[in-house]
Amino acid sequence: MRHDASQSSQDRTAPADYGLDHRQVAEFVAGTLDSEGEAALAQQVARLLPFHWTWPTRVAEEMSRIVHHVGDQRELMAWLDRHPGLPRLVARLYVFMGLLDRYSAMPAVVTAMREYRERTPYPPGLESYLVPATDDDTLASIAFKVEKLLGEERIREAVELALATAAWLQQIAPRARELAAEVGDLNELMGQALQDIRAAAADI
Repeated sequence: MRHDASQSSQDRTAPADYGLDHRQVAEFVAGTLDSEGEAALAQQVARLLPFHWTWPTRVAEEMSRIVHHVGDQRELMAWLDRHPGLPRLVARLYVFMGLLDRYSAMPAVVTAMREYRERTPYPPGLESYLVPATDDDTLASIAFKVEKLLGEERIREAVELALATAAWLQQIAPRARELAAEVGDLNELMGQALQDIRAAAADI
């Protein structure tokens, strides 16, 4: 889940029908929940994640039990990824959002994006999501918008935004790495993200 981000979903709360089945949570952490129940629980968790900033106390406590049971937040994503459909897609989008937050303030990446936009102000698929200025909040802002679309159940739009962003970052990755070796394997990471998100979205 996203932490220390410049934007959040603090102004939104989950719909009334979103929540966790207390019995399923209890059986899951006890190791007695059957596969059908676990799939249902994964679906509930996936729907709630976009609202993690504003979970009511009981939901936050039960989610903490789930995270503790699987190990940590990284393992939570791995657990969701084992369940096809919305859970797998949400997990992969959150991994992608984590990458956007990680690279958002990296000077070489910001410079490479800015140089690209001097030639092409709005990369394909991002015309409705980018403001004119490019800065260290640009990618974090896109991550926020992906999360917001998930919360609004605009799943296809969230996927399209993520794919368009990954494709753009693949294009600027060589220049960013030329500017700073610390950019590392951004191109490969974005290629893997494209593949993973497309595959998960195909099951929706």
